[in-house]
Amino acid sequence: MEYAQLWRERRMCRRFTGETVDLDRLCVLAEESLRAPTAGNCAGVRATVLGTSRVEEFILAATDAEWRDRSSRVEGLERAGAVVIFSSRVEDYLARYREPDKADSGLGCEENWPVPYWHTDAAMAALGFALHCQNEGWGVALWGAFRHQSEIATMAELGDDLVFASLFVGVPDEHDRRSSSLNRQNPSRSSRVRRID
Repeated sequence: MEYAQLWRERRMCRRFTGETVDLDRLCVLAEESLRAPTAGNCAGVRATVLGTSRVEEFILAATDAEWRDRSSRVEGLERAGAVVIFSSRVEDYLARYREPDKADSGLGCEENWPVPYWHTDAAMAALGFALHCQNEGWGVALWGAFRHQSEIATMAELGDDLVFASLFVGVPDEHDRRSSSLNRQNPSRSSRVRRID
């Protein structure tokens, strides 16, 4: 698919058919997504691919019973073919910025980072992965790491990795409902671009 079309058609999919996805191909796409920039080329972002048999386990770790009972989304998400978790290793960033060519930055200490690039880099990789999946004809749903990060990390054996976000991946169900967030009135895209000559 042409890149401009891929970008314009990018959407989240929260209902899947239950069909399996090719995990070998998914791992290749995850690996390709790690070509995204990383601060100091420290390669501190990781992707963990959970196959179909682990989707329910992920949902149990990433949610609580109250959410599962009231959510209209859980049934569609349970039919995803896989979940890919993007995480980062903060110490990889700190160690890189203690090296001689970066030490003068002062970024060898976590509190000195005005923007924690381990999140920025993980976001770039996750977006790249989502676009790769869309190009394959798969749907993706971003699951933010707002809650239950430690439970996800434990379930996926991530050690000290910091969970950034997870993406459900699968064959889209044609009955996906439009997100209510899309009803919000936002400033136009053109009004959010400033030009200074």
